[in-house]
Amino acid sequence: MKRADRLYALMMRLKDGDLHRAEDLAKALHVSIRTIYRDMDTLAASGVPVEGARGIGYTARAAITLPPLNLTEVELEALHLGLAAVGAGTLPDLAEAARALSAKIDAVLPQDVGPAPGRFGFATYPFAEAAQGFRHMPAFRSAIRARQKLRVTLAGDTQAHVVRPLHIDYWGRVWTCVVWDETTSDFASFRIDRITALSTVAGLFVNEPGKRLSDYAPHADDRPQRR
Repeated sequence: MKRADRLYALMMRLKDGDLHRAEDLAKALHVSIRTIYRDMDTLAASGVPVEGARGIGYTARAAITLPPLNLTEVELEALHLGLAAVGAGTLPDLAEAARALSAKIDAVLPQDVGPAPGRFGFATYPFAEAAQGFRHMPAFRSAIRARQKLRVTLAGDTQAHVVRPLHIDYWGRVWTCVVWDETTSDFASFRIDRITALSTVAGLFVNEPGKRLSDYAPHADDRPQRR
């Protein structure tokens, strides 16, 4: 039995309000008593209202309302980045709630999916930077749909650039954008989390030969990227 399935089975047994001995739980789930002790510590750390102690028994006094969820890697990634974005925000209550929820998810993730790059929601890199770039995503998506020019300034660059956003790429927790840069009259690609200033520019753009995404793609590997 996978660890996540075992933890869920333990929650289902505990929610009846009765006192369950570790020995009985271990026998029912075909694991060692030491494993049950570790699982109880995990459940308590993840917010499950477990009461009891080793040698006495365990119970859960409050109802557990969430059913088990099967998440794809992409869904887990979306949850991951959403929590990181909220956790990096300026509202203390929501930031703390996001961190608490992140810790609960981190505690019950299955152990057989490979080593994690860090704690679920708040690894220092690249999640923190991805969360910073997350706030610019609506503006870029809207600009691509409407063919709206943007004025952007990147970290380390004192000059603002007027760009035509053409395409957004996702590189495992970091977003990049391909643009036609009207300031340099060339294509460019940069990480969205590197943007320090962003505003719209009056006027829309139209697709012009030599400035379209299809014109960029054949030579993308040869072009330097802004960092």
